[in-house]
Amino acid sequence: MFFQFLDLLRGFFFTGSYSNQVFPEPLSEEEEEFYLQKKSLGDKDARNKLIEHNLRLVAHIVKKFDYKEKDQDDLISIGTIGLIKGVDTFSLDKGVKLTTYCARCVENATFTSKNFLIELMHYLNKLELNYNFLTR
Repeated sequence: MFFQFLDLLRGFFFTGSYSNQVFPEPLSEEEEEFYLQKKSLGDKDARNKLIEHNLRLVAHIVKKFDYKEKDQDDLISIGTIGLIKGVDTFSLDKGVKLTTYCARCVENATFTSKNFLIELMHYLNKLELNYNFLTR
């Protein structure tokens, strides 16, 4: 199921800089409410529609991070996973808008990955320094 959705997204992603014109327009409040009701009844097409029309949110959040263009691809992917989790776990009875909830999910996913990547780079640099020291 997840891979089917990634196939759907393939048409929206281009290498390099992202523009909000790449992604579909956000749903109107009425459309969003309609698809949320259908999703709550288990409609997979409604779920995918909600994800697809909130991809601009991911691009907008990723722009806040200071990254090179090649890293932006990774952040878009990770942010999209956060968006999918947000749509899947969203509940209408909480009194929060879908975009507000999903924005937090996307931010958490990208922030967590950013910290992980930074820690990984520090660790790899330490390993390289140790290796260079030991091989002298």
